[in-house]
Amino acid sequence: MSDLHRQDCEPCRSGAPLAADAEIKQFLAQIPDWDILESDGVARLVRCYKFRTFTQALAFTNRVGEIAEMEQHHPAILTEWGKVTVSWWTHKIGGLHRNDFVMAAKTDLLLEI
Repeated sequence: MSDLHRQDCEPCRSGAPLAADAEIKQFLAQIPDWDILESDGVARLVRCYKFRTFTQALAFTNRVGEIAEMEQHHPAILTEWGKVTVSWWTHKIGGLHRNDFVMAAKTDLLLEI
């Protein structure tokens, strides 16, 4: 399997298959700082990033927004003083798709910018 951060999101339609347990295990190995949490019955990838200032957190939020627009796959983002919580899931299928893991990997790369 190639590195997730090098992949692009594929168009996802209603009825597309959720990521299988075996895939999820492989994907999580590449994004070990992410957790799978359930909210309203929907599995989501969630990670909280820490920053020293609100300005840094806001800049990171904007970079996440830019990659989301480029890939046409959008997360829930909570920006607070000193931290940003990012949640990825695929709304159309009500759970996790390969795209969510790709975007989580791409989000991690933004820390290096």
